[in-house]
Amino acid sequence: MPYEMIALFMFATMMVMLFTGQRVFGAIGFVAVIAALLLWGDRGGFDIAFASAIKLMKWYPLLTLPMFIFMGYVMSESRIADDLYKMFHVWMGPVRGGLAIGTIGLMVLVSAMNGLSVAGMAIGATIALPELLRRGYDKIMVTGVIQAGSSLGILVPPSVVLVLYAMIARQPVGQLWLAGIVPGLMMATMFVIYIYVRCRVQPHLGPVLPASERAMPMREKLRLLRAGLLPLFIFAAMMVPFVNGWTSLVESSAIGAMTAFMAAVLKGRMTKAVFETSVRMTLGISCMFMWIILAALAFGAVFDGLGAVKAIDSLFTQKLGLDPWMILILMQLSFIVMGTFLDDTAMLVIVAPLYVPLVGALGFDLIWYGVLYTITTQIAYMTPPFGYNLFLMRAMAPPEITLRDIYRSILPFVLVMALALALVMIFPQIALWLPQLVYG
Repeated sequence: MPYEMIALFMFATMMVMLFTGQRVFGAIGFVAVIAALLLWGDRGGFDIAFASAIKLMKWYPLLTLPMFIFMGYVMSESRIADDLYKMFHVWMGPVRGGLAIGTIGLMVLVSAMNGLSVAGMAIGATIALPELLRRGYDKIMVTGVIQAGSSLGILVPPSVVLVLYAMIARQPVGQLWLAGIVPGLMMATMFVIYIYVRCRVQPHLGPVLPASERAMPMREKLRLLRAGLLPLFIFAAMMVPFVNGWTSLVESSAIGAMTAFMAAVLKGRMTKAVFETSVRMTLGISCMFMWIILAALAFGAVFDGLGAVKAIDSLFTQKLGLDPWMILILMQLSFIVMGTFLDDTAMLVIVAPLYVPLVGALGFDLIWYGVLYTITTQIAYMTPPFGYNLFLMRAMAPPEITLRDIYRSILPFVLVMALALALVMIFPQIALWLPQLVYG
């Protein structure tokens, strides 16, 4: 059998297993190990899997993964995010749509705390959404706000998804994080502009808070402002030493985790239950990611051995005669299709062995492509019929918000995100300017 057909059969088998509901790492790892044993025998097959495991264990930046996850869960479980929303509630109340705009700000800060979109969705759906509905905001608009804002968690540093991409694409994590800052803030600003303009045109969608709810002494407002800025202090304590070269990435992640822990202790919120929940969730998610990365490395090693990437490159550029930009656009469209039934990690580990080397062979910057992948994943998360965020929202939203409402809510935000993706594709310096500035 030609190597191209073997690679195609491997990919098809993996997709069939995923459709049957198998765990992502189980499907990918099973196909990789069986293919390695059949192609190279006992010794060669075991060597590939063993080499992938050793590569994973020797990858020093992987230590950042549990640190960032722990930091996020400490801040979430200790209700530090509640203080953020109270700050936005008071300071943004006089503006039409102000609480919805403040919710986007909340999501950006939560993203900077956690790096996972699920955390942003949980905080937005449990803290912000009930308040927005109670104060007369349009349920369809605010449902879209929560989903769009939570998607920023995989783009704004410390993004866990970008850490995984760095592992698979063999790119510096620090440069990828810096590359995600400007596009992430640009997208958040575009969301804010859309909400503000729409609420000015249709005031009933985002009413101004009554003066009685906004009336409080300036001293109290400043106290809320200080409490709300605590996450920014934690983020700065982690990122400033790293950007200036005073600490390594792993050391900075440890500083972030310890700063968040000490903040919760000083505020009197680090109870035994909070600590136990944070540690359990950190352990579970970290182990899940490590299994997925291990399976992806084994799968990628088999693909490299088959020469599948060169075969696909030849198919697109020589046999089909496609332009590199057309190939890139087709890749992004495939992510959107896969995002209707897979999460971001699964999409990355499934196609990374094919796409990342092909992107490099086509002459594109892999740091820039990491940002493109992440934005496209955000769009895929919110694309019907099976977008990941759509069903997370359905599970967390109150009964009055139906699945039809959720589907209707995401359309304008998906269009905004598609515009942001187009801008980053047309102007790569939006993503590359900050890494080049810091790293030269």
